[in-house]
Amino acid sequence: MQTVELKTPSMQGLITIGEGVLEERLPALLQGQKNFVITDSNVAKIYGENIKDWFGDTSVYVMPAGEQSKTFWTLGDILETMVKAGLHRNSRVFALGGGVVGDVAGLAAATYMRGVSCVQIPTTLLSQVDSSVGGKTAVDHAGVKNIVGAFYQPQEVLIDPAFLDTLPQREIKCGLGELVKYAALSGEMFDTLYQNKHRFGELAFLKTLILPSVRHKAKVVQADEKESGERKSLNVGHTSGHAIELSYGMSHGECVLWGMKAETKIAIRKGVCEREYGEKLLEIVSCALQTDPVEKVSFADVRDCAYKAKADKKNTDGGGINLSVACKKGAWTSINLPFEEYADCLRESL
Repeated sequence: MQTVELKTPSMQGLITIGEGVLEERLPALLQGQKNFVITDSNVAKIYGENIKDWFGDTSVYVMPAGEQSKTFWTLGDILETMVKAGLHRNSRVFALGGGVVGDVAGLAAATYMRGVSCVQIPTTLLSQVDSSVGGKTAVDHAGVKNIVGAFYQPQEVLIDPAFLDTLPQREIKCGLGELVKYAALSGEMFDTLYQNKHRFGELAFLKTLILPSVRHKAKVVQADEKESGERKSLNVGHTSGHAIELSYGMSHGECVLWGMKAETKIAIRKGVCEREYGEKLLEIVSCALQTDPVEKVSFADVRDCAYKAKADKKNTDGGGINLSVACKKGAWTSINLPFEEYADCLRESL
């Protein structure tokens, strides 16, 4: 087992990575309070018997799988079920699933009785390398992704790479978006991914990237829990990625890859990204996009994407579109583009 400590002003948490971590840590975490498990239909279908073995008679809420469940309705239904289950302030929520489950379950834990203990158990590559760590919780609303949420750190994160063995290739590709983001932010991971960019289809290789990704994110979150400075670096590729996701309905991680492709080209064009480095980063992105090949994506209405980016929560009252972009190995910067310029650049870059 490998552990990473995450100390923030609101919580001192522990992240444990290794096969069999649930069997090792759950018995202690289930003791001494009433518990509540939130998962989704995909996880329940594959791991239904395991859930009974892991959690016993604990109440389990199963939400429909997919981004369409990140709504006030789902959140409200979960909270109502928690009330009916008789949960109290000393109760504990276990989020068992991918990024959507972690976001919604984390927000439920943050809001129920103004906050109950939460344990994240990520089951997808995306959630294991990124979304389960750092305490961002949210639902989508009014056509804007993650617009309603809270920073709420989990007490523990239990990461078992064995969950990845049951993932379809499309879910693996979804996780590549966040892995490539960390390559853009970490010089060491950049070299590793560039040298192994044709191994993105090898699950054994991808599992080795979980620990360095978690370590990098934990370091950033520890320095800037609520995104007032350095944590903005973790938005690389995400402004355009979220807009593409809302416009075209593709998976989050795949859209982050498209967002990184567009924003890296924009950064090179604007002279804020070193060309040689940027072109190597684009090679990594291209190799990631080519895994699990599907029919070519046609970005017909890019202006609609630009309008979605205009509503992104990372923008400020000053106007324009804020982008966090990689500028050289291990470094990033922020740029702000007027809407029309951004729309034109996005059209030329996708």
